[in-house]
Parts: sequence; C-alpha cells; structure tokens
Amino acid sequence: MLVEAIAKSDSILPVYFFDPRQFSTTPYGTLKTGINRARFILESVSDLRASFRKLGGDLLLCVGTPESLIPELVQTYAITEVYHHREVASEETNVSIRVEDLLWKLKINLKHFIGHTLYNKEDLPFPIKDIPEVFTQFKKKTERDALVKPCFERPEEVHFVEATSWGDLPELSELFTHEPESARSSGYEVRGGEGPALQYLDVLLSGAGWTSFAGKKEAAKSRLSAWLSTGCLSPREVYWKLKEVENKPEIKNVAASLVVGLLWRDYFRFMFKKHGNNFFRPEGFGTEVTGDDRVDSKGLQQWKEGQTGLDAVDMAMKTLNEAGYIPVSERQLVALYLIEELKISWVLGAAYFEEKLVDYCPASNWGNWANIAGVGNDPRLAAGLSLEKILKTFHPKGAKLQTA
Repeated sequence: MLVEAIAKSDSILPVYFFDPRQFSTTPYGTLKTGINRARFILESVSDLRASFRKLGGDLLLCVGTPESLIPELVQTYAITEVYHHREVASEETNVSIRVEDLLWKLKINLKHFIGHTLYNKEDLPFPIKDIPEVFTQFKKKTERDALVKPCFERPEEVHFVEATSWGDLPELSELFTHEPESARSSGYEVRGGEGPALQYLDVLLSGAGWTSFAGKKEAAKSRLSAWLSTGCLSPREVYWKLKEVENKPEIKNVAASLVVGLLWRDYFRFMFKKHGNNFFRPEGFGTEVTGDDRVDSKGLQQWKEGQTGLDAVDMAMKTLNEAGYIPVSERQLVALYLIEELKISWVLGAAYFEEKLVDYCPASNWGNWANIAGVGNDPRLAAGLSLEKILKTFHPKGAKLQTA
C-alpha cells in the first residue's frame, strides 16, 4: 500500500485513527480493546511515527471515526485518492463501505489493499469460494501450488503533505470512557512497533530466543503474534527470514512450526472471506445454541478471574489478565474448560479473549473459538481436542477435573 501510494502520487498523508468504538463496551460486558493491547497499539503507532519522522515527514493522528474525518481531510488537503488496508470481519468492512460511499460523493476513489497474509488471495491455487474447509488440505495444496512473493523494498525517500498539525499521541486514559485497570506482567512483556519486532526476530532466528521467553519454547514461538496481528511485522518478512536459517540445527524444527502458524493465520482470514459472519453466531455453522449465555453468571466470573479451583486453568487465566498473552495449549485448555466443564457459551469466552489478548485479530480468535466449540467450519478440529488430554500435558501423572 505504501509503496504504491508513493509511486502514484507527488506526496502522501499517512493517517492513523483512534476510533472510539474500538475502546467501547461490547454487548457481552467486555471491552473491545483492553489495557494491554491499547498500550501495545500506542507503542506501535509511536514507533511508526518515529519512522516517518526519520524520513522528514510525520504520521497524522486523529481521534474519531474514519467515516466522519476522512471526507474532511480529503477536502482540507486536496487529496485525490485514499488507500487503506481492507479487513475481513464485518465491523471493519462496514467502516470501509461507509467511507467508500462518502468518498464516492466527493468523486474520490477508495482503493482497497488486502494484507496481513502470507499468500496473496490471487496467488492461491483455488478461488475463495473453493478453499478447502480442512486445514491440512488447505496447507498441502497451498504449499504445493502457490508461491510466497518476495517482500517490497523499504522506501528510502517519501514526500509528505504539509499538515497544519500532526496531532498528539493520546494517553491511555483518553482512549477509555472509564479508567481501566493497569496490568502487565514482565515475564510476557512485548513492546509494540516495527523496531522492537525486528530486533526480537533477529534474536529469535539466531537461536538465542527460543528459551528466553518465560522458559517456554511454545511461548517463544508465538511471541511474534502480537506484532503480526497489528501489522508491525509482515508474515512474508518472517517467512523469508525463516527460509534463510531454517537448516540451522538449533531452530530447524521450530522454524517449520512457525511457518505452520503463519498458514493457520492465512487459513482463518480466508475462511472469513469465504463464510463471513457465521463465525460470530452462537450456533456457528450449526443450528443449535448451547451453553449459558448470561454475562453475569458466577461461573463465568470465576473463570475470568482465575478462581475456578483448577490450578492449570486459574494460572492460565491470571496470566492472560496480567500479560495479555498465553500460548496456544493454554488457550485451548481454558476454552475447553469454559465450554465443556462450566457449560458456558463459547461466545462469551471469545469476547473476553478479544478484550484481553495483545495479539487479538478477529479471524484467528473467533475462528479458533468456534472450532473448539464444535460449531466452526470444520467440526473435526473439535473432535481432536480433549480437556482431559490437554490437562495431562500440564500434569503428566493425570489431573482430576474436580475443583476445590
């Protein structure tokens, strides 16, 4: 998007919107964005602004909705075309549609760019409507018949529009209608921005980072996810850097695992393109709604606070609350416990993860939750998961579900 904007214009005006809707309360009694991810976003935006300033420009920061502010910016700065990154979930795409309609009245084109994926949509070996529902089939055919394109070169020169004021980076307290709780665990801390992301990736690919993250290799592998979800890191950049070092004995296996993780991200984003809002429905791809959907139930509150009495679940939930991150196995554990043991609607769990996760993105979060609940596009994924089996990975000698 940036490369084409530079090529097609005399000057560009980079803009970032802090949309108040992204920090509001949902119908599930949760926040759209919690404190940890809000802080990560602020750090990422600040890092991007610093990169533009090194090139002699800046990043215009606006607090408000894109549809209310973009038409005004277009007229103020005589903008001839607007470029944006197109998302795959309905709330985000609806914003795109509203902006496009308003710009159309001004005879201005809104150009969509699809990003955040390892493979471009047009490079897949099948149209979106024919993407295999089963991940293993998607992976096999894509790796066999599609190519990962090279990365774009970083622009060395950018001409910026002269803005009258570039705006200030908001404080955390300004983004929320109420003062949120402040929490962050030093053990899982990551800092937002492309700079910290690339520094960590270099350490990771040297082989030194695999056990440095809370002593957990799985956690170390997934630590890239927050930067990937916000666009601080490109999946293609990660892929090609992995290819450079994939034969090193110390990282050969984990490098292959990381590529699979990138493919899972692609899979869910393309599934959202194929199926739309089915992933948000309590019944998902099925016909029945199951589980207690009360947002104020005692069981749900105990689960959120890590007070269920089952140590493995409680430790994972407390870490999630403090750090905004837990590895995949723990996400599956707490999800299965909520759904199978507490009999609570999976939607309430997915909404809580939306608030808490630093690496939240709609497709991966809601797609994974729906499949764990057995109402996703591939019910066989749920069939392979068992609460008892996952518990044994935390307690090899066995664990009982009875809580204290």
